[in-house]
Amino acid sequence: MTYKYRAVSKNGDIVEGVYEGKDELDVLNMLKQNNYLPISVEKHATTISKRDLFSPSVKKKDLALFCRQFYAMLKAGIGIIRCLEILEKQVENKTMAKAISKVIEDVQKGFTLSEAMGVHKNVFPQLLLNMVKAGEVSGNLDTIMERMAIQYEKEYKIEQKVKSALIYPVLLAFITLLVVIFLLIHVIPNFVVFFEENGYTLPLPTIILLNISRLLNEYWHLIVLIIIGFSLIIIVYKNTSNGRTLIDSAKLKIPYIKDINIKIIVTRFTRTLSTLLSSGIPLIQSIEVVSNIIGNSVVYSRLQTVKDNVKKGITLSKAIRDIKIFPPLVDSMIYVGEESGALDDILLKTADFYDDEVENSLLRITSLLEPILLIIMAIIIGFIVVSVVLPMFEMVDILQ
Repeated sequence: MTYKYRAVSKNGDIVEGVYEGKDELDVLNMLKQNNYLPISVEKHATTISKRDLFSPSVKKKDLALFCRQFYAMLKAGIGIIRCLEILEKQVENKTMAKAISKVIEDVQKGFTLSEAMGVHKNVFPQLLLNMVKAGEVSGNLDTIMERMAIQYEKEYKIEQKVKSALIYPVLLAFITLLVVIFLLIHVIPNFVVFFEENGYTLPLPTIILLNISRLLNEYWHLIVLIIIGFSLIIIVYKNTSNGRTLIDSAKLKIPYIKDINIKIIVTRFTRTLSTLLSSGIPLIQSIEVVSNIIGNSVVYSRLQTVKDNVKKGITLSKAIRDIKIFPPLVDSMIYVGEESGALDDILLKTADFYDDEVENSLLRITSLLEPILLIIMAIIIGFIVVSVVLPMFEMVDILQ
């Protein structure tokens, strides 16, 4: 919920702004921490303009660049406000530039960087907000920005690997579909008309192909509407609680897809947890932050169980082993980290190992998908060719 506040600073100046919090008490606590005397706090109705609605989304690449440039300028001794002013002009993403502009205004009013960024949660993820807050408390904001740059660079690299691995199979499937539709709409009807006009009896494969062709030619608009309607139903259902749970469960059960999904989740979990712990954030809070950025509702639920068990005094390695999601290597590595007192370092090494595993899994899936798609394509095209050639053979037999 976004609240609009009005307060008096310790210098006697009137301060106004907006803050996103759970309730009014949350806003009052924030004002108290900044030594502001509250005058009024009220709900702030936020409206989304068409320009905001169609603004480009902030991607991992944008966040990585933001953190990397912020780190470089802080390391060079440039002040936070000046860094933000440079970043506002430097970033290419308009949504982020607009958010940075608002952040500059709030920081100039006396807000901390994390509080000013926290108003724009659609731009700055919760992980980054927690890390910035930790950097402000510990006084090593530049180090935090460097770690977050590495974090988002790694995540962006994984995303690109997944997309690159899927380009060829998707392109092959799309081309196959176009070829089949073209044959069914423009080629097959001409052949069939010729045979029918000359009184030849069509074989069963040709009749099946002819019916499919007529269906596409006569009811293509209805087919398009059905596909669009079905796609919309899936999208709406996917955004419901049951839909997300069903899809996320499937991702953890379907062979091959399960393997790569778990490895990506392990990479994200271990690297993020390592970054949080090395920045001085407590384990319980770190688990909570990590569970929110995993991107799988089933794993999120299991990690909440991990958090509860760790609160009870159970070690992290045992709590991770009990949820039976991650490979045995993960809890074994965490156990070694706990025993050696170097949990953050061990987690980072685990993340690096699974980065390579993700790449290898993607290569295996790609090498498996290519022949499968080629076989499917050959079967479909072969069926069409047989359906066309069979009547021609029968015509030759009759002429002889």
